[in-house]
Amino acid sequence: MSAAVSELERYDLLAPVGVNRGSVGRSSVTYGLGPRAGFVVGIDCGTTHVNAIARGLDGATLATVGMQLVDKSAAERFQLVEEIIKQLLSQSEARSTPLRALVIALPNIISASLERMFGRDILLPILARLQSTYGAPILLENNVNCAALAEYHEGAAKHHSFAIYMQIGVKTGMGIVLDGRLFRGFKGGAGEIGHLPFPWSEREQPKWQQVETYMGSAALLERAAMSWPKKDGAPPGSTSDLFARVEQSLAARTIVEQHARDIGNLAAACVSVLDPELIVLGGGVGQNPQLLPSVRRVVNELCWAVEVVNGQLADQATVLGAVRLAMDFAMARLLGEEGKPAFLYPEALTVDRISV
Repeated sequence: MSAAVSELERYDLLAPVGVNRGSVGRSSVTYGLGPRAGFVVGIDCGTTHVNAIARGLDGATLATVGMQLVDKSAAERFQLVEEIIKQLLSQSEARSTPLRALVIALPNIISASLERMFGRDILLPILARLQSTYGAPILLENNVNCAALAEYHEGAAKHHSFAIYMQIGVKTGMGIVLDGRLFRGFKGGAGEIGHLPFPWSEREQPKWQQVETYMGSAALLERAAMSWPKKDGAPPGSTSDLFARVEQSLAARTIVEQHARDIGNLAAACVSVLDPELIVLGGGVGQNPQLLPSVRRVVNELCWAVEVVNGQLADQATVLGAVRLAMDFAMARLLGEEGKPAFLYPEALTVDRISV
């Protein structure tokens, strides 16, 4: 055994990570995977940005790439994935080691057959090209699920067994993590709180995705513009501008307070169904600490006391969750364990007969 370990260590496939010393007997060396055991890639393919990380199975970050997007269609965003991987690998020292897994996080419902995914027919040929080029398993996962996983393992929820992550920003969603595992539902739709019936009213009929529309950044700014007093000058042009004016503007303070109550109402509905140990607020708007006191108060008023905190990983949560998912999958494969990803290419083709 010692000879085998020594040889693996000589080839950088294993590396010592610590020493165990007991009260009696010899000390033992603990080993982990070395820098040449392979690497993984996680990509956050969002509506406003594409971020990517290459990380070795030894945990070392090898390269990062980020790109801001303006008015990109789903097709254009999907096509950027190929370019972003090329950029990432051109910076990385891992090109001579095996790529063990590639995870792409998307703002879509992800299931084994992608039957509810917009742009599916555009994405599948891209996955085929990636598979042909790199030969690694390709996993797809919902972006909010990835953010929830990252906050669970290395962010605000790392000391909690059951947490939900609520993303409030351009879009609205929720990720559910129980004992380190994502809960995705029957067809990947668990946590799609943007689809909840809304509004509940005797006079109005609920509309498709109206929660997401109402809670989204664009609608928030539209409401601010409609009620903005002329004496306060031009209405805020961005959510960051709106929050920056809270201390000086009563109008801004009123709008932000109402939005916090709306988030609290939504959070209370989720608590009543799931009874989580912790709620983590994330997303471009949700992670703002100015919202936190009112959200906590509304949750406590409408259901029962639940700890509510801001996320710690900001806009890196999704890409960190994607690369974490890739590492977990790669390690499980190396150890002969069976994981259950939401979508795995090319295995999904043999099960669901998806046509590329």
